Amino acid sequence: MKIPKLIILIGFTASTLLSCKKGNERADGYGNFEATEITISAENNGKLLQFNVNEGMSLTKNTFVGYIDTIPLSLKREQLITSKNTVSSKSRGVLSQINVLNAQLKTANINKTRAQNLLRDNAGTQKQLDDINGQINTLKQQIKSVRSQNKPVVSEYQNIAVQIKQIQDQINKCKIINPINGTVLTTYAEENEITTFGKPLYKIADLSTMELRVYISETQLSEIKIGQQVTVKIDAKDGMKNFKGTVAWIASEGEFTPKIIQTKEERTALVYAVKISVKNDGSLKIGMPAEMWLNNTSE
Repeated sequence: MKIPKLIILIGFTASTLLSCKKGNERADGYGNFEATEITISAENNGKLLQFNVNEGMSLTKNTFVGYIDTIPLSLKREQLITSKNTVSSKSRGVLSQINVLNAQLKTANINKTRAQNLLRDNAGTQKQLDDINGQINTLKQQIKSVRSQNKPVVSEYQNIAVQIKQIQDQINKCKIINPINGTVLTTYAEENEITTFGKPLYKIADLSTMELRVYISETQLSEIKIGQQVTVKIDAKDGMKNFKGTVAWIASEGEFTPKIIQTKEERTALVYAVKISVKNDGSLKIGMPAEMWLNNTSE
């Protein structure tokens, strides 16, 4: 009877040792999940007439989600268009004069050519050619004078055209267009509120791929490289849930261990930040703690 008891004792001891060894296994890195969060702000002042954004909502890139009142800007644009048309009519009157003078100048140049030919064939006189040259010079001076009169009108026309473009740009910015694919994290405004330029409207982040930021020691740098596949684990109801991760970034400089997550002794050591990209199945959240394992065989 002593032999079976000895066998049982040996088996129990071995089981205990294996259990302790397995329980003492530690991950190669610990950290929390992050995502790039973007705050969308108003680009104009006015009443928020429409705002179709709710927390938790999934939005696609270039989706129209609301707009700010554009009536004051539209009225100002119409006023500028009227002024532009008035200036344009003045400019057309001056330009018509230039067109008439240019036509006369063209005819004078033709007559000059004829007078030169007649003079060469001794069929004309020098006085005829001089008279035509004098007429050409007079027409050129008149065209120059009319153009100088038209210059302020043209400048005014161009100035109004620029103002119209500026107003149109402000009207376009009254439309709230979502810039990325993502999930709305927080909203800061409600429909019918008065908003101002730069006021935050909502915060959005692409949660389809999360980033786990962990810190590793200097001795671990030789075991990890960008593009390497690792195992990421999170707490689950029945133990741990595994994900495949890819090393996306490794800090080029070390930093002291963050005080909030390490013991006093470890705070004096230098560590390196590492970002692990993990495809999200919907269970990963911003701020959730996780572990990184450099080998996929660890359970």
